[in-house]
Amino acid sequence: MMSKKLIRLLMLLVLLPLYSFADSVLVKNTAPEVYVVKKGDTLWDISNMYLDKPWQWPQLWRTNIHITNPHLIYPGDKLRLAKNQKGEIVLEVVREPLKPLIKLSPEGSKSFKTPEAIAALPWSVIKPYIENEMIMSKEAYDRYPYILGDKEGAVRFATDNLVLGKASRRSKENVNIVRMQNELYDMDGNFIGLQIRHLARAKLMNADVGKQKLIKILQAKLEVKRGDKIIPAVTNELDEILLIAAENQTGYIIHDLEQHNLLGKYNVVVLDIGSDQVSAGTIMGIYSQGPKIIDGKEPKYEGETDINLNAFKKGDEITQPALKIGEVVVFKAFDTASYALITKSAKVIKRGMIVARP
Repeated sequence: MMSKKLIRLLMLLVLLPLYSFADSVLVKNTAPEVYVVKKGDTLWDISNMYLDKPWQWPQLWRTNIHITNPHLIYPGDKLRLAKNQKGEIVLEVVREPLKPLIKLSPEGSKSFKTPEAIAALPWSVIKPYIENEMIMSKEAYDRYPYILGDKEGAVRFATDNLVLGKASRRSKENVNIVRMQNELYDMDGNFIGLQIRHLARAKLMNADVGKQKLIKILQAKLEVKRGDKIIPAVTNELDEILLIAAENQTGYIIHDLEQHNLLGKYNVVVLDIGSDQVSAGTIMGIYSQGPKIIDGKEPKYEGETDINLNAFKKGDEITQPALKIGEVVVFKAFDTASYALITKSAKVIKRGMIVARP
């Protein structure tokens, strides 16, 4: 028997705007004929500068034999609009040979650093979520050891404090201290994971304290408390982001990471679709759908509080169309959910809004 969620999604797919995979590339009238890429630019902003559909970015480079990866452009690149032999508008680049930068260490040794391409998304916004925040199963969270307290009998701890923690069989020297922030549920109320908040970087001290571990808090972003979990430190880096439009994936916005009720551009949201369906760079449209309408003697909204509502249920049930009001780009995918950045919003974004092909 199909779940209510699946039935709803199948209905919504009929309502969403038709998507043509053979869309022609339409360059904005306001697009600059020549643009010099600057430090601090993002690929998303530049794509939006040229296109109403920024996921078509690679198609603008289709005849440029000098660009093997259109997602890698560098400060100093000169972008120029032109027409190819077919009369199609394409983007060309004038690029000086990339010269490695020579960096001198305090000891006087030289190292070579290759210039970095501009970020696909605003790094300053998504960096904290890339490096530290995560979604974890309850079973995994419960297995980790936790903070016990300190010799002062304190209940809150900060940078440079020494605390005692439960030992782990596979202890690593560098650890993170984290806390469950929220339980995540899909729109049908099914549990899908725990949202984990990073609190502090810490280090296991080489001290004989029996079956426990002495831990020094190196840098606390938030107060650490008794019971907070101790997990191995992992260096998380931004996955390669290739901008690509979603095709058949459909889901919902189920939460946000800033604890706001009303969301807009550059807020981060949680989607109820995981790494089996999306990856870093997947672009999805945000759709808002009004309540169902009971078309009876007097039209009523489904769920409208009225003692006589049952009398109107004899009428036809009308499902309103889902209208596009914004876009999100996935930047980190977990097993059961993903983090996405709102990149465009015409209205306030809320929990329960649909995400689908853009």
